[in-house]
Amino acid sequence: MKITKLSIYQVDLPLEHPYWLSGGRLKFEVLDATFLKVETDAGITGWGEGTPWGHTYVPAHGPGIRAGLETMAPVILGHDPRKTVDVERAMDLQLPGHLYAKSPVDMACWDIAGQAAGLPIADMLGGGSRRPAPIASSVGAKSPAELEAVINRYRQRGYFVHSVKVGGDVGKDIERIRHVESIRKPGERILYDVNRAWTRQQAIRVMKATEGLDVMFEQPGETLDDIAAIRALHSAPVSVDECLVTLQDAARVARDGLAEVFGIKLNRVGGLTRARRMRDIALAHGIDIFVMATGGSVLADTEALHLAATIPDDNMLGTWACQDMLTLDVAGGRGPRNKDGCLHLPEAPGLGVHPDENMLGDPVAVYR
Repeated sequence: MKITKLSIYQVDLPLEHPYWLSGGRLKFEVLDATFLKVETDAGITGWGEGTPWGHTYVPAHGPGIRAGLETMAPVILGHDPRKTVDVERAMDLQLPGHLYAKSPVDMACWDIAGQAAGLPIADMLGGGSRRPAPIASSVGAKSPAELEAVINRYRQRGYFVHSVKVGGDVGKDIERIRHVESIRKPGERILYDVNRAWTRQQAIRVMKATEGLDVMFEQPGETLDDIAAIRALHSAPVSVDECLVTLQDAARVARDGLAEVFGIKLNRVGGLTRARRMRDIALAHGIDIFVMATGGSVLADTEALHLAATIPDDNMLGTWACQDMLTLDVAGGRGPRNKDGCLHLPEAPGLGVHPDENMLGDPVAVYR
Protein backbone atom coordinates (compact mmCIF):
# COMPACT_ATOMS: atom_id res chain seq x y z
CA MET A 1 0.00 0.00 0.00
CA LYS A 2 1.29 3.47 -0.92
CA ILE A 3 0.19 7.03 -0.23
CA THR A 4 -0.85 8.59 -3.54
CA LYS A 5 -2.51 11.90 -2.68
CA LEU A 6 -2.65 14.49 0.10
CA SER A 7 -5.47 17.06 0.25
CA ILE A 8 -5.28 19.94 2.73
CA TYR A 9 -8.31 21.84 4.04
CA GLN A 10 -8.44 24.93 6.26
CA VAL A 11 -11.48 25.59 8.45
CA ASP A 12 -12.14 28.24 11.11
CA LEU A 13 -13.71 26.70 14.21
CA PRO A 14 -15.49 29.43 16.25
CA LEU A 15 -15.63 29.02 20.03
CA GLU A 16 -19.08 29.24 21.62
CA HIS A 17 -17.73 31.62 24.29
CA PRO A 18 -14.57 33.78 24.32
CA TYR A 19 -11.86 31.94 26.24
CA TRP A 20 -9.07 33.29 28.46
CA LEU A 21 -6.12 31.44 29.97
CA SER A 22 -2.73 32.12 31.53
CA GLY A 23 -4.12 34.56 34.06
CA GLY A 24 -6.39 36.16 31.47
CA ARG A 25 -3.53 37.47 29.33
CA LEU A 26 -4.44 35.25 26.37
CA LYS A 27 -7.85 35.42 24.71
CA PHE A 28 -9.19 33.06 22.03
CA GLU A 29 -12.37 33.19 19.93
CA VAL A 30 -11.62 31.13 16.78
CA LEU A 31 -9.37 28.12 16.16
CA ASP A 32 -7.53 27.70 12.85
CA ALA A 33 -7.98 24.02 11.92
CA THR A 34 -6.16 22.03 9.24
CA PHE A 35 -7.72 18.80 7.99
CA LEU A 36 -5.65 16.32 6.00
CA LYS A 37 -7.08 13.70 3.66
CA VAL A 38 -4.62 10.92 2.80
CA GLU A 39 -5.50 8.63 -0.11
CA THR A 40 -3.82 5.34 -1.02
CA ASP A 41 -3.53 3.03 -4.00
CA ALA A 42 -5.50 0.46 -2.00
CA GLY A 43 -8.59 2.65 -2.00
CA ILE A 44 -8.38 3.35 1.74
CA THR A 45 -8.58 6.97 2.86
CA GLY A 46 -7.44 8.32 6.22
CA TRP A 47 -8.05 11.65 7.93
CA GLY A 48 -5.90 13.76 10.19
CA GLU A 49 -6.43 17.05 11.98
CA GLY A 50 -4.10 19.68 13.39
CA THR A 51 -5.70 22.47 15.41
CA PRO A 52 -3.36 24.45 17.66
CA TRP A 53 -4.94 26.56 20.38
CA GLY A 54 -4.37 29.83 18.54
CA HIS A 55 -0.82 31.04 17.85
CA THR A 56 -0.01 32.75 21.17
CA TYR A 57 -0.36 29.70 23.43
CA VAL A 58 2.62 27.49 22.43
CA PRO A 59 5.02 27.47 19.44
CA ALA A 60 2.44 26.21 16.93
CA HIS A 61 0.01 27.85 14.54
CA GLY A 62 -2.34 26.87 11.75
CA PRO A 63 -0.41 28.34 8.81
CA GLY A 64 2.69 26.57 10.11
CA ILE A 65 0.97 23.21 9.80
CA ARG A 66 0.07 23.85 6.19
CA ALA A 67 3.56 25.12 5.36
CA GLY A 68 5.05 22.06 7.04
CA LEU A 69 2.83 19.73 5.04
CA GLU A 70 3.94 21.42 1.83
CA THR A 71 7.58 20.86 2.81
CA MET A 72 7.05 17.22 3.81
CA ALA A 73 4.64 16.15 1.06
CA PRO A 74 7.35 14.89 -1.36
CA VAL A 75 8.66 12.38 1.21
CA ILE A 76 5.23 11.36 2.54
CA LEU A 77 3.94 10.41 -0.90
CA GLY A 78 4.89 6.86 -1.84
CA HIS A 79 5.23 5.62 1.75
CA ASP A 80 3.20 2.76 3.17
CA PRO A 81 0.99 4.53 5.75
CA ARG A 82 0.79 1.39 7.90
CA LYS A 83 4.51 1.75 8.63
CA THR A 84 4.09 4.72 10.95
CA VAL A 85 7.68 4.74 12.18
CA ASP A 86 9.00 4.84 8.60
CA VAL A 87 6.72 7.81 7.87
CA GLU A 88 7.84 9.48 11.11
CA ARG A 89 11.52 9.14 10.19
CA ALA A 90 10.96 10.41 6.66
CA MET A 91 9.23 13.52 8.01
CA ASP A 92 11.97 14.11 10.59
CA LEU A 93 14.68 13.99 7.92
CA GLN A 94 12.77 16.37 5.65
CA LEU A 95 11.75 18.81 8.40
CA PRO A 96 13.43 18.58 11.83
CA GLY A 97 11.19 19.63 14.71
CA HIS A 98 7.76 21.14 13.96
CA LEU A 99 6.01 18.21 15.66
CA TYR A 100 2.62 19.91 15.48
CA ALA A 101 2.83 19.89 11.66
CA LYS A 102 3.56 16.14 11.63
CA SER A 103 0.69 15.18 13.93
CA PRO A 104 -2.11 15.18 11.28
CA VAL A 105 -0.02 12.94 9.01
CA ASP A 106 0.56 10.48 11.84
CA MET A 107 -3.15 10.52 12.72
CA ALA A 108 -4.21 9.80 9.14
CA CYS A 109 -1.69 6.96 8.86
CA TRP A 110 -3.04 5.30 12.01
CA ASP A 111 -6.57 5.75 10.63
CA ILE A 112 -5.56 3.92 7.44
CA ALA A 113 -3.66 1.22 9.33
CA GLY A 114 -6.67 0.50 11.51
CA GLN A 115 -9.03 0.35 8.54
CA ALA A 116 -6.66 -2.00 6.72
CA ALA A 117 -6.49 -4.30 9.76
CA GLY A 118 -10.20 -4.02 10.55
CA LEU A 119 -9.45 -2.73 14.07
CA PRO A 120 -9.95 0.51 16.01
CA ILE A 121 -6.74 2.50 16.48
CA ALA A 122 -6.80 1.73 20.22
CA ASP A 123 -6.53 -1.99 19.48
CA MET A 124 -3.77 -1.32 16.95
CA LEU A 125 -1.88 0.39 19.79
CA GLY A 126 -2.08 -2.75 21.89
CA GLY A 127 -5.64 -2.94 23.18
CA GLY A 128 -8.20 -0.52 24.49
CA SER A 129 -10.36 -0.34 27.58
CA ARG A 130 -14.05 0.07 26.81
CA ARG A 131 -14.72 1.96 30.02
CA PRO A 132 -16.11 5.39 29.08
CA ALA A 133 -13.37 8.03 29.39
CA PRO A 134 -14.21 10.98 31.69
CA ILE A 135 -14.12 14.35 29.96
CA ALA A 136 -12.37 17.25 31.69
CA SER A 137 -14.10 20.58 31.33
CA SER A 138 -12.03 23.66 30.55
CA VAL A 139 -13.05 26.57 32.76
CA GLY A 140 -11.44 29.90 31.77
CA ALA A 141 -10.03 32.25 34.41
CA LYS A 142 -12.88 34.32 35.87
CA SER A 143 -14.22 35.61 39.19
CA PRO A 144 -15.33 33.00 41.77
CA ALA A 145 -18.99 33.55 40.89
CA GLU A 146 -18.32 33.22 37.15
CA LEU A 147 -16.21 30.10 37.72
CA GLU A 148 -19.06 28.53 39.65
CA ALA A 149 -21.52 29.36 36.86
CA VAL A 150 -19.32 27.75 34.22
CA ILE A 151 -18.71 24.65 36.34
CA ASN A 152 -22.46 24.33 36.90
CA ARG A 153 -23.01 24.57 33.16
CA TYR A 154 -20.65 21.64 32.66
CA ARG A 155 -22.27 19.73 35.52
CA GLN A 156 -25.58 19.99 33.69
CA ARG A 157 -23.89 18.20 30.78
CA GLY A 158 -22.77 15.40 33.12
CA TYR A 159 -19.16 16.50 33.63
CA PHE A 160 -17.46 15.49 36.88
CA VAL A 161 -13.84 16.32 35.94
CA HIS A 162 -12.90 20.00 35.72
CA SER A 163 -9.80 21.90 34.61
CA VAL A 164 -10.03 25.32 36.26
CA LYS A 165 -7.76 28.05 34.90
CA VAL A 166 -5.83 30.16 37.43
CA GLY A 167 -2.74 32.37 37.33
CA GLY A 168 -1.69 35.98 37.25
CA ASP A 169 -2.83 37.28 40.65
CA VAL A 170 -1.88 35.50 43.86
CA GLY A 171 -4.74 36.84 45.99
CA LYS A 172 -7.39 36.19 43.34
CA ASP A 173 -6.02 32.71 42.65
CA ILE A 174 -6.18 31.74 46.31
CA GLU A 175 -9.74 33.08 46.46
CA ARG A 176 -10.75 31.19 43.30
CA ILE A 177 -9.30 27.90 44.52
CA ARG A 178 -10.86 28.14 47.97
CA HIS A 179 -14.24 28.97 46.45
CA VAL A 180 -14.17 26.12 43.95
CA GLU A 181 -13.11 23.68 46.67
CA SER A 182 -16.01 24.87 48.84
CA ILE A 183 -18.48 23.87 46.10
CA ARG A 184 -16.74 20.68 44.98
CA LYS A 185 -19.18 17.77 44.89
CA PRO A 186 -18.36 14.21 46.02
CA GLY A 187 -16.60 12.30 43.25
CA GLU A 188 -15.54 15.39 41.32
CA ARG A 189 -11.93 15.66 40.15
CA ILE A 190 -10.52 19.18 39.83
CA LEU A 191 -7.21 20.27 38.34
CA TYR A 192 -6.04 23.87 38.73
CA ASP A 193 -4.33 24.76 35.48
CA VAL A 194 -1.86 27.65 35.64
CA ASN A 195 -0.79 27.49 31.97
CA ARG A 196 2.68 28.80 32.97
CA ALA A 197 1.26 32.10 34.30
CA TRP A 198 3.04 32.04 37.68
CA THR A 199 6.53 33.14 38.55
CA ARG A 200 8.31 30.96 41.07
CA GLN A 201 7.41 33.16 44.04
CA GLN A 202 3.76 33.33 42.96
CA ALA A 203 3.61 29.57 42.64
CA ILE A 204 4.99 29.00 46.13
CA ARG A 205 2.62 31.52 47.72
CA VAL A 206 -0.51 30.02 46.16
CA MET A 207 0.52 26.40 46.60
CA LYS A 208 1.46 26.90 50.26
CA ALA A 209 -1.73 28.87 51.00
CA THR A 210 -3.90 26.06 49.61
CA GLU A 211 -1.86 23.15 50.96
CA GLY A 212 -4.56 21.97 53.35
CA LEU A 213 -7.11 21.65 50.54
CA ASP A 214 -5.33 18.67 48.91
CA VAL A 215 -5.44 20.15 45.41
CA MET A 216 -3.49 19.41 42.22
CA PHE A 217 -1.87 21.95 39.88
CA GLU A 218 -0.98 21.82 36.20
CA GLN A 219 2.03 23.63 34.77
CA PRO A 220 2.75 25.91 37.79
CA GLY A 221 5.84 27.35 36.08
CA GLU A 222 7.05 28.38 32.64
CA THR A 223 9.67 25.64 32.25
CA LEU A 224 10.76 22.33 33.69
CA ASP A 225 13.57 24.25 35.41
CA ASP A 226 10.96 26.40 37.17
CA ILE A 227 8.98 23.35 38.26
CA ALA A 228 12.17 21.69 39.49
CA ALA A 229 13.22 24.81 41.44
CA ILE A 230 10.02 24.81 43.55
CA ARG A 231 9.57 21.03 43.75
CA ALA A 232 10.89 20.72 47.32
CA LEU A 233 9.01 23.78 48.59
CA HIS A 234 5.43 22.48 48.32
CA SER A 235 3.52 19.23 48.72
CA ALA A 236 0.93 19.51 45.95
CA PRO A 237 0.76 16.96 43.12
CA VAL A 238 1.82 18.50 39.79
CA SER A 239 0.83 17.81 36.20
CA VAL A 240 3.14 18.86 33.37
CA ASP A 241 1.51 20.07 30.18
CA GLU A 242 3.03 22.78 27.97
CA CYS A 243 6.62 21.76 28.70
CA LEU A 244 5.96 18.09 27.90
CA VAL A 245 6.85 18.16 24.21
CA THR A 246 9.56 15.58 23.49
CA LEU A 247 10.46 12.14 24.75
CA GLN A 248 13.47 13.76 26.43
CA ASP A 249 11.09 15.99 28.40
CA ALA A 250 9.13 12.94 29.52
CA ALA A 251 12.30 11.13 30.55
CA ARG A 252 13.52 14.09 32.60
CA VAL A 253 10.20 14.53 34.41
CA ALA A 254 10.12 10.83 35.29
CA ARG A 255 13.80 10.59 36.25
CA ASP A 256 13.87 13.72 38.41
CA GLY A 257 10.43 13.28 39.99
CA LEU A 258 9.15 16.65 38.74
CA ALA A 259 5.50 15.65 38.38
CA GLU A 260 2.95 13.02 39.29
CA VAL A 261 0.84 13.47 36.14
CA PHE A 262 1.56 13.77 32.41
CA GLY A 263 -0.75 15.98 30.33
CA ILE A 264 -0.17 14.54 26.85
CA LYS A 265 -1.51 16.80 24.08
CA LEU A 266 -1.33 14.88 20.83
CA ASN A 267 -0.89 17.72 18.36
CA ARG A 268 1.87 19.24 20.47
CA VAL A 269 3.91 16.03 20.84
CA GLY A 270 3.60 15.00 17.17
CA GLY A 271 0.81 12.42 17.21
CA LEU A 272 0.09 8.91 18.43
CA THR A 273 3.42 7.37 17.42
CA ARG A 274 5.33 9.67 19.76
CA ALA A 275 2.62 9.93 22.42
CA ARG A 276 2.54 6.19 23.07
CA ARG A 277 6.24 6.33 24.02
CA MET A 278 5.44 9.02 26.58
CA ARG A 279 2.59 6.86 27.85
CA ASP A 280 4.99 3.98 28.44
CA ILE A 281 7.48 6.18 30.31
CA ALA A 282 4.68 7.46 32.53
CA LEU A 283 3.31 4.03 33.35
CA ALA A 284 6.78 2.64 34.03
CA HIS A 285 7.28 5.36 36.68
CA GLY A 286 3.85 5.32 38.30
CA ILE A 287 2.81 8.61 36.69
CA ASP A 288 -0.88 9.12 35.89
CA ILE A 289 -2.04 10.65 32.61
CA PHE A 290 -4.46 13.09 31.03
CA VAL A 291 -4.71 12.64 27.23
CA MET A 292 -6.15 15.49 25.19
CA ALA A 293 -6.24 17.22 21.86
CA THR A 294 -4.59 20.63 21.79
CA GLY A 295 -7.84 21.85 20.27
CA GLY A 296 -10.13 21.00 17.41
CA SER A 297 -13.09 18.98 16.27
CA VAL A 298 -14.45 15.57 17.18
CA LEU A 299 -11.66 14.06 15.02
CA ALA A 300 -8.96 15.42 17.33
CA ASP A 301 -10.97 14.40 20.40
CA THR A 302 -11.36 10.87 19.03
CA GLU A 303 -7.64 10.50 18.36
CA ALA A 304 -6.98 11.35 22.02
CA LEU A 305 -9.68 8.93 23.11
CA HIS A 306 -7.96 6.04 21.31
CA LEU A 307 -4.71 6.62 23.20
CA ALA A 308 -6.59 7.16 26.46
CA ALA A 309 -8.21 3.75 26.02
CA THR A 310 -4.78 2.06 26.02
CA ILE A 311 -3.98 3.41 29.50
CA PRO A 312 -5.08 1.35 32.53
CA ASP A 313 -8.31 2.78 33.92
CA ASP A 314 -6.77 3.63 37.29
CA ASN A 315 -4.02 5.71 35.64
CA MET A 316 -6.16 7.51 33.04
CA LEU A 317 -7.46 10.66 34.76
CA GLY A 318 -9.35 12.23 31.89
CA THR A 319 -9.56 13.38 28.31
CA TRP A 320 -11.20 16.41 26.71
CA ALA A 321 -13.98 17.24 24.26
CA CYS A 322 -13.01 20.51 22.62
CA GLN A 323 -15.97 19.85 20.31
CA ASP A 324 -18.25 20.94 23.18
CA MET A 325 -16.73 24.44 23.01
CA LEU A 326 -17.29 24.93 19.26
CA THR A 327 -20.23 26.23 17.24
CA LEU A 328 -19.25 24.33 14.07
CA ASP A 329 -19.42 20.53 13.81
CA VAL A 330 -17.50 19.30 10.75
CA ALA A 331 -18.59 15.69 11.29
CA GLY A 332 -22.35 16.30 11.28
CA GLY A 333 -22.97 14.70 14.66
CA ARG A 334 -20.95 11.55 13.99
CA GLY A 335 -18.23 10.21 16.29
CA PRO A 336 -17.91 10.06 20.08
CA ARG A 337 -20.07 12.63 21.86
CA ASN A 338 -20.49 13.57 25.49
CA LYS A 339 -22.69 11.12 27.36
CA ASP A 340 -22.94 11.66 31.12
CA GLY A 341 -19.59 13.45 31.13
CA CYS A 342 -17.74 10.71 29.23
CA LEU A 343 -16.68 9.72 25.71
CA HIS A 344 -17.17 6.17 24.42
CA LEU A 345 -14.56 4.50 22.22
CA PRO A 346 -15.70 3.91 18.59
CA GLU A 347 -15.70 0.26 17.53
CA ALA A 348 -15.33 1.06 13.83
CA PRO A 349 -11.94 0.31 12.23
CA GLY A 350 -9.37 3.11 12.25
CA LEU A 351 -10.22 6.46 13.78
CA GLY A 352 -13.95 5.77 13.69
CA VAL A 353 -15.04 9.22 12.50
CA HIS A 354 -14.45 11.28 9.35
CA PRO A 355 -15.50 14.82 8.47
CA ASP A 356 -18.31 15.73 6.12
CA GLU A 357 -16.29 16.94 3.14
CA ASN A 358 -19.09 19.29 2.12
CA MET A 359 -18.40 21.27 5.30
CA LEU A 360 -14.69 21.62 4.57
CA GLY A 361 -14.97 23.51 1.31
CA ASP A 362 -12.35 23.18 -1.42
CA PRO A 363 -8.86 22.04 -0.49
CA VAL A 364 -6.29 24.80 -0.13
CA ALA A 365 -3.58 22.49 -1.47
CA VAL A 366 -3.34 19.08 -3.14
CA TYR A 367 -0.14 17.03 -3.49
CA ARG A 368 0.28 13.96 -5.73
